[in-house]
Amino acid sequence: MEFLKSLEEARIATSHENIPHVKPVSFVFEDNAIVIATDYKTRTYTNIISNPNVGIVIDIYKSGGHKAVCIQGKADIVEDGPEFKKLYDIFHQKFDWVRKDPWKEKEAPFLKIIPKNKTIWGLD
Repeated sequence: MEFLKSLEEARIATSHENIPHVKPVSFVFEDNAIVIATDYKTRTYTNIISNPNVGIVIDIYKSGGHKAVCIQGKADIVEDGPEFKKLYDIFHQKFDWVRKDPWKEKEAPFLKIIPKNKTIWGLD
């Protein structure tokens, strides 16, 4: 948990018509879930609408000392309500880019990734 809370970049993988799509994202680890912000018009968002299964990798690469968490799970969309407000406040506090370009409910959603499987290496 300390490892996940200490980092802010990950790579998420989604799929559309069996074509993988991977991209870097900012994330937070909250309530045993990985949460990312996205926009409604992104490939990631449209992929999740048709297939909510995702993979996400959070790692630090150092030759001979690689540390990583690889998670497979399902993404839920959070776009309004108390959970949105809570997640937005966390993102607002953590990321300068959120403070520079704020948004409101239903303007951009969060993706809350609920882990089903995980693989960890280089961590105790």
